[in-house]
Amino acid sequence: MVARFVVVPAAAAAMLIGGGTMAQTSEAAIAGTRLDITAEGAVNRTPDLALVSAGVVTQAPSANTAMRDNAARMAATIAALKRAGVADRDIQTAAISLNPQYRYADNKPPEITGYQASNQVSVRFRDIKKAGSILDALVAEGANQINGPSFLVEKQAAALDEARLAAIKIARARADLYAQAAGLHVKRIISISEGQGYAPPPPPMPLAMARMEKAADTAIEPGEQKLSVNVSVSFELE
Repeated sequence: MVARFVVVPAAAAAMLIGGGTMAQTSEAAIAGTRLDITAEGAVNRTPDLALVSAGVVTQAPSANTAMRDNAARMAATIAALKRAGVADRDIQTAAISLNPQYRYADNKPPEITGYQASNQVSVRFRDIKKAGSILDALVAEGANQINGPSFLVEKQAAALDEARLAAIKIARARADLYAQAAGLHVKRIISISEGQGYAPPPPPMPLAMARMEKAADTAIEPGEQKLSVNVSVSFELE
């Protein structure tokens, strides 16, 4: 939690009051000293969504064969997801590609040696505890490219409101502290504005998966995620 303050004489107040605030007061209306504080309020929540990208990459001498093989393996991958209870709304095609593969030799033009097809789906796991075992099942069905996970809190509104309340309390406490140090007291709030405080989760990172004999399920731990809000509050001191 961070607080920043600026004490401004009344004569200069109007020059510093910016746009985008909930309320604004003109210079003439500020009889005392203006105090600007920026504070962060934050709460921690356990994520309830895991986002994973699962895909199939195939290679074949011809483009048709590469795409046909890829489609068959991807169909098996999606079927495995649905058997595991993943709803249709939580499976979304993310990317499909087909690229020629080349052989390069000195003083010769590149020669096409085959084609590589790729199909990826973005999957939302609402039961994070089951995500690891489902990913293992996908690999068994032919998925050979998996990235993730990244985690999200699906319903953030209530948590962010808690962070807003915390930020305002911090701002007010700082205002009282600085006013007391200056031999003044807080008369009123002049304006409140909210900045971006919540940082989206980082993009999924590669998650190593490989065909292997039955072993322990892949473990996925959601941990905690910080949800934060920054507010800028202007006070009048007298």
